[in-house]
Amino acid sequence: MKTRRREITAYVTRDGSEIRELMHPDVHGNRQQSLAEAIIQPGQQTRLHRHRLSEELYHVTHGTGIMTLAGETLPIGVGDTVLIRPGTAHSVTASGGEALHLLCCCSPPYRHDDTELL
Repeated sequence: MKTRRREITAYVTRDGSEIRELMHPDVHGNRQQSLAEAIIQPGQQTRLHRHRLSEELYHVTHGTGIMTLAGETLPIGVGDTVLIRPGTAHSVTASGGEALHLLCCCSPPYRHDDTELL
C-alpha cells in the first residue's frame, strides 16, 4: 500500500491542528498504528489534550515550536522527536515565523474519541 500526501485531504482535529492522515487503518488497511502530518500555523497553539490509549511520536520536519508535555516545556525543531505516553497532557505552539510541520505516529491508531481536551 502506498499513499501520496498531495492526494490526501486535510482536516482539523479536536486539538485544533490541521492533519493529513498519511496512513490510517480506516482507509488504508494497516492495523497497529497511524501516521499523520500535522501543521500548526505561526503563533498558533494546539489545545491542551491527552489520549487515553494512544502512544504518540511527534517528529519535526519543518519549523520550530514549543512542546508542552506534562507541564514541562521543551523547544523543538527540525530533526527532533518527542515521545508522548498515553495519558500525558500535551500541546504544541509554532514559535517561529513559519508553520510547524510534525509527523505524528500513533499506536494504537489515532481516534477522535481517544482525545480528551483539558
